[in-house]
Amino acid sequence: MIICKAKDYTDMSRKAANIISAQVIMKPNCVLGLATGSSPMGTYKQLIDWFKKGDLDFSKVSSVNLDEYRGLAPEHEQSYRYFMNTNFFDHINIDKSRTHVPDGLASDVEKFCRDYDKLIEEVGGVDLQLLGLGRNGHIGFNEPSDVFARDTHCVDLTPSTIEANKRFFESEEDVPRQALTMGIRNIMMAKKILVVVSGEDKAEALKEAIYGPITPQLPCSVLQLHPDVVIIADEAALSKM
Repeated sequence: MIICKAKDYTDMSRKAANIISAQVIMKPNCVLGLATGSSPMGTYKQLIDWFKKGDLDFSKVSSVNLDEYRGLAPEHEQSYRYFMNTNFFDHINIDKSRTHVPDGLASDVEKFCRDYDKLIEEVGGVDLQLLGLGRNGHIGFNEPSDVFARDTHCVDLTPSTIEANKRFFESEEDVPRQALTMGIRNIMMAKKILVVVSGEDKAEALKEAIYGPITPQLPCSVLQLHPDVVIIADEAALSKM
């Protein structure tokens, strides 16, 4: 595990974008595992800037996203498909038919989850998985639990996650109570994992993720077992270490 200190959010985003751009340049047909939320937004913005300057080509890249709210259509402004389109895909030359986000409207959730697992295998597995870090240590929507969930599954969101995400909705009542998410096995099968962490509110979870015991009560702690993890965190997020 490599821990890279960034001065602030902008510096963190640029450092993360450097690693992703290197992956795309070294393997133009790579598979990127992508995340949503405020943490990776700066990284996507930097990648878009480099693409517009002619430094990057995403035409052969495929992607699979970590998660999606259950019950939201792709066109819903708070769906993660909408997030990815408006914050990244619409601004680069990626083939959207090769971008994959879980279907929040899937009628047969169990079947969809198994199909999503197969899809990840069929595209060749994830070369680089981008992750954010939840205040309670969740990665994707893998919430604190008694066991590590292996594969793609439907999860009930914890009150702390609902609280953290309510700023994106008109009210807390509008926040979906469930989500579809890749499991821990899916994440850990990625060849390389890149974690971006910003803000003092993530400092305790980050410290425990690196130095604490490996436990499903802190899902991010499992990253200690992966052979190639890079964590890029700003000074605020590293303040308790």
